[in-house]
Amino acid sequence: MLYRMIPGDQSREITWQEFRNTFFDKGLVEKLTVVNRSRVKVNLHRDATAQVYPDSPAANGNFYYYFSIGSVEAFERRLDDAQKELGIPSSERIPVAYRDEISWTGTVLSFAPTLLVIGSIFWLSRRASSGAGQSGIFGIGKSRAKLFNHETDVKIKFKDVAGMDEAKVEIMEFVSFLKQPERFQKLGAKIPRGAILSGPPGTGKTLLAKATAGEAQVPFFSVSGSEFVEMFVGVGPSRVRDLFAKARKNAPCIIFVDEIDAIGKSRARANIGGGNDERESTLNQLLTEMDGFNTTEQVVVLAGTNRADVLDKALMRPGRFDRHITIDRPTMDGRKQIFLVHLRKIVTSEDMDYLSGRLAALTPGFSGADIANCVNEAALIAARGNADQVIMIHFEQAIERVIGGLEKKSLVLSPEEKRTVAYHEEFSSPSPSGQVTAKQIQAGHAVCGWFLKYADPLLKVSIIPRGQGALGYAQYLPQGEQYLLSLAQLMDRMAMTLGGRVSEELHFDTVTSGASDDFNKVTRMASAMVTKWGMSKDIGTLYYDDDEQKLQKPFSEETARKIDSEVRKLIDEAYNKCKTLLTERKTEIGLIAEELLSKEVLGREDMVRILGKRPFEENKDFEKFFDRGHTSAPPPFPGEDQVPPASPTPP
Repeated sequence: MLYRMIPGDQSREITWQEFRNTFFDKGLVEKLTVVNRSRVKVNLHRDATAQVYPDSPAANGNFYYYFSIGSVEAFERRLDDAQKELGIPSSERIPVAYRDEISWTGTVLSFAPTLLVIGSIFWLSRRASSGAGQSGIFGIGKSRAKLFNHETDVKIKFKDVAGMDEAKVEIMEFVSFLKQPERFQKLGAKIPRGAILSGPPGTGKTLLAKATAGEAQVPFFSVSGSEFVEMFVGVGPSRVRDLFAKARKNAPCIIFVDEIDAIGKSRARANIGGGNDERESTLNQLLTEMDGFNTTEQVVVLAGTNRADVLDKALMRPGRFDRHITIDRPTMDGRKQIFLVHLRKIVTSEDMDYLSGRLAALTPGFSGADIANCVNEAALIAARGNADQVIMIHFEQAIERVIGGLEKKSLVLSPEEKRTVAYHEEFSSPSPSGQVTAKQIQAGHAVCGWFLKYADPLLKVSIIPRGQGALGYAQYLPQGEQYLLSLAQLMDRMAMTLGGRVSEELHFDTVTSGASDDFNKVTRMASAMVTKWGMSKDIGTLYYDDDEQKLQKPFSEETARKIDSEVRKLIDEAYNKCKTLLTERKTEIGLIAEELLSKEVLGREDMVRILGKRPFEENKDFEKFFDRGHTSAPPPFPGEDQVPPASPTPP
């Protein structure tokens, strides 16, 4: 449309016969021009044409006629024949010119593929760099760290971080220095360069770093260690330089590098095959930026990792990361504080002190992320049941969901299978944290836990299938959080773990493969007692590492036979202890199994009713939450993970 609107020459196509009869034979043709060897443009005498054809558009200078030809040779031959026929002498014959023309539209279209390729590269470069806030392909070496404004983005304070009091005390030094640096500088102190926050996943390393920025009221740069490494050589060091350049412009500020082990692994084990190593170059640049010649700015570097043991020694030395802060899973008191933080947003009428204490007792080994997930799951369960508020039973069902997995209603067991499961269920024997996942347990485990002094008594057991490959769920009440275990405690735990197989032998004609995980657990425990903990008189106080990657054992064949003999001796001793106990308590095992068959869920109060009060002193911290009673009768609802409750706890 635009092309046609632009004023220019106008034309009309005619045939050879029309050309000859209308113009050529009447002597109106002034000149012929062959364009692109396919078309002939006819130039007429305007004055003569205006006299012969006064209404013809050819009288206008912007109009011309043309006709198409098959080949130039045929056109020239027909033109000569026509001029001979009219008797035109050679000196007066019509001149013929030849010209090649290319339209501007054709010129543009010829460049279209090139323009398309250039445009695609430009668009892809902008798209690739848009995540980093850079434009153009030259922004690939820029840092991808996200800047959080301390006035609008960082709202987390230390009061929002619970369960890590020691770590908060350590890191408060950074906050004090960033807020009042002159208080330290007048005494000659230098600002600590950084701190490594290490610990299991979900314990709150990133949360603590954000709280530090929120308390100090300074800008906060957050970046992942993997974002420094790209497929292009030199990008990692360039991004490190750019990150620290931005940080110095915003000083005082905090840089938080999450998962620093992605670039900070030890250089001794890397680059075995030679060649350039991008991670090593990035680490070298990071070392230079943290403790090079330019170290006077108030830039604090915090780093989080789950694997502090693999980090390079040069990165961990004072002057770079001055503080090594370990954040472990919270203790019972720490879990109670974390529950109180997350319960602020939950609608419930339960007594907060009792609720948080009971939930902390029910969740040994939980990290902060596990606790947040548990509280959220309780609210979801209450919402699915159209409840007005979240009550205790919802929290207990949420804990069962987190530990045991989703209830499998599609997996229906036959009566024979249920009976076998009741005596020897598909559970795991108790872990040191008190959690139990899908492996092996039975009524024999419960009786052993009840009558062995150092074993963990049963809190709740169910034969409702849960999780992946689990035919039930169980939870034990740990006897406090112990960090040191004596020989007597380990023997009781091994005896309890073997309770499944012993109970099978006592109550069934044949045994099953269900105790394989129990045997694995007992063998590992006994091997550690012999090779690492010095609990064997024959082997003595020696330590043998069982690293499977080593091709050669660290001991001789004779020592290996002694170790095998000692391990078997310990397991046999635990087996005999378990068998003696369960033979005496064979009646109680039957009562527990039959009760489990009829109710499918047994709680601590059922164990007390059937077996009597445990003949040992209980943990005082747990007794006040489990023996004083608390109402927990749930309203029935069709939730996808509803768990039939145990017997109502007496008021």
